[in-house]
Amino acid sequence: MDGQTERGFWDDAEVISSYSRAQAIEDGELVDVSETAREAGIKFPVAITRATWGKYVEVPEGVHCQDEAGRLWDILWMLRNAARRGGDTILFKLYVRNHNHERLTKSDLVTLKAVCGPGDTPEPVITIMLPDED
Repeated sequence: MDGQTERGFWDDAEVISSYSRAQAIEDGELVDVSETAREAGIKFPVAITRATWGKYVEVPEGVHCQDEAGRLWDILWMLRNAARRGGDTILFKLYVRNHNHERLTKSDLVTLKAVCGPGDTPEPVITIMLPDED
């Protein structure tokens, strides 16, 4: 093409609105768990969606012998192990006890999704979410 640069479809598009990762953390839509993730051996910044936090990190009222720190650690540890498979989107499973029954059952096995990609900068970040979240 005679020295001309080919233009993309979106090159002249006006950005109407954007929502940064930092804004999502500030608004509480994402919970930054990077410090604990580093302790678990994950080198990239990690955030978890509010829905995932509410369902699997917060301890339901009346449930005994559970705490948020332990539940978060379990999620991050299972992510770390699953990440060895590679890829930018990883589905991983773990047992979460949201009851006081003595034994865990198949219904206590949950699947989470972790997506690794650029955050507000080109540096990689990880977001843990429910499988149907984007």
